[in-house]
Amino acid sequence: METLTRIFDLLPYNKSKYNSQEVLAQKINGEWKTFSIDDFVQTADEVSRGLLQLGIAKDDKVAIMSPNRPEWNFCDFGILQIGAAQVPMYPTLAEADIKFILKDAEVKLIFVADATLVDKIEKVKQEQSLEIAVYSFDKIDGVKHWTEIQALGQQHHQVDLQPYKDAIGPDDLLTLIYTSGTTGTPKGVMLSHNNLLSNVKDSAPLYPKEIRRALSFLPLSHIFERMVVYMYFYLGISVYYAESMDTIVDNLQEVKPHCFTTVPRLLEKVYDKIVAKGQALSGVKKSLFFWALGLAHRYELDGKNGLLYDLQLGIARKLIFSKWQDALGGEVIAIVSGGAALQERLARVFWAADIKVLEGYGLTETSPVIAVNGPFKGQTKFGTVGKVLPSVDVKIAEDGEILTKGSNLMKGYYKRPDATEEAITDGWFHTGDIGELRDGFLVITDRKKEVFKTAGGKYISPQVLENKLKESVYIEQVMVVGENRKFPSALIVPNFEKLSEWAKRNGVNEKDKEALIKNAKVLDKIWVEVEKLNAGFGHWETIKKFALLPNEFSIDAGEMTPKLSLKRKVILTKNADLIEKIYAETNAQEHHV
Repeated sequence: METLTRIFDLLPYNKSKYNSQEVLAQKINGEWKTFSIDDFVQTADEVSRGLLQLGIAKDDKVAIMSPNRPEWNFCDFGILQIGAAQVPMYPTLAEADIKFILKDAEVKLIFVADATLVDKIEKVKQEQSLEIAVYSFDKIDGVKHWTEIQALGQQHHQVDLQPYKDAIGPDDLLTLIYTSGTTGTPKGVMLSHNNLLSNVKDSAPLYPKEIRRALSFLPLSHIFERMVVYMYFYLGISVYYAESMDTIVDNLQEVKPHCFTTVPRLLEKVYDKIVAKGQALSGVKKSLFFWALGLAHRYELDGKNGLLYDLQLGIARKLIFSKWQDALGGEVIAIVSGGAALQERLARVFWAADIKVLEGYGLTETSPVIAVNGPFKGQTKFGTVGKVLPSVDVKIAEDGEILTKGSNLMKGYYKRPDATEEAITDGWFHTGDIGELRDGFLVITDRKKEVFKTAGGKYISPQVLENKLKESVYIEQVMVVGENRKFPSALIVPNFEKLSEWAKRNGVNEKDKEALIKNAKVLDKIWVEVEKLNAGFGHWETIKKFALLPNEFSIDAGEMTPKLSLKRKVILTKNADLIEKIYAETNAQEHHV
């Protein structure tokens, strides 16, 4: 069996162990096209030889800016096999970030998906006078196509790639990933072959052996999906790329995946849609649906609910939850959730429905997984992010911050020894997250930078409050504010679909969102929801006031990072006047503005 010390060793490993006939699949013109391991190896080798002819050498930086598609992987491996480092770039990046990354990384060549991205790159190139070769994945008039590099490689098929591969060590730079972060300029995280491989090997045993097919839709530009896709190659799992975020529902039905990775935001939307369908039922069907949902909310792991509950759950699974399974394609064994905190009630509900949602935790700097819940008995605990991986160490600092070290820890920040020194002390990386270890399971309580003090000196953990408030079907997004103020408040984006339905039922006839969020009845309704969810928190940390916003926080508006975390500073700045209004003395008796 092939030894695995560098990421590109995954291809010969997959060939010798599985000889996969469907390593990758993509939908083209309405048909799923699959690629075998032989196709993959041949194409990656041709790209490697082509890049060499273009003068790309070891340690040069080559970028990829594209949604998920097989070309992403072919070019990724083509780059890695000659010792160059791949710089993944989100297609949604703002112009300022594109400028910074291309310049800072000294990118020599970039692969881009389509005409829109070519225009973005060409504009930055001209403004900054950058010498970067641009190749597209789509065929575009006047733009070099990536297959030209492949063809160049075919013309030089006699070039032996082995000496180039042999010159690459496990600790050599594999990729340079710029974290958008919720504040400041992007930092280039340097990850080695060994960083990623250690994470692949640690995570792989948590995947049940029956898993043979995966649907992929989270961006490969993010380390979470990229590591997982490398792991799929390691496990011989076929990777089907969803056409887009809008086609996931259809693609689930076509592919019938055994697993996929997701972020809590998407699971929340799936759950809300399921509940909405339940609300639309009537009579016995509706009663049955909510009986099953009530059971699910009480679900405990490993049969702890007792025999009677298990019998009832068996009935609920047959009558109600089997339909949830069908909505996900009917064959899902496990879903891995990461990137943000998962509401505990969501985890319970999905597990009760026999859909194992495994919440994990990590950062780009840790390749990314530090801890993750597993699908087998004793491997999962609700409200935690699971057990720490075997080759990772975790300790909790005196102030509660999670510190970690291990073979998954980055080499450092590119050209930023100052930032590296600040982040790593005596080999321990400061995650910026607050947490604790409970019976071997890691619990995240908040982001260190996001915990704030009220004017009364009380500490507030906004994430905990936000997660609770999002349990309301009427609340789509929320950000808790109140640093150095008398009390915490919330900026709330309602779920306008649900709110409009409620408004119609209750004689509120506002025509647009702006009018709806100013309506007194609507404001009172949201306050009832907030009050209900405030229960269980200490008086000092309950939400005392809120303001409704007409538009969702989005990546395009610069309010969210590509992995859908809130950019708190941006949101605070944009809504500064509204926040001042919340805390104005004149509104002291009102719960909303």
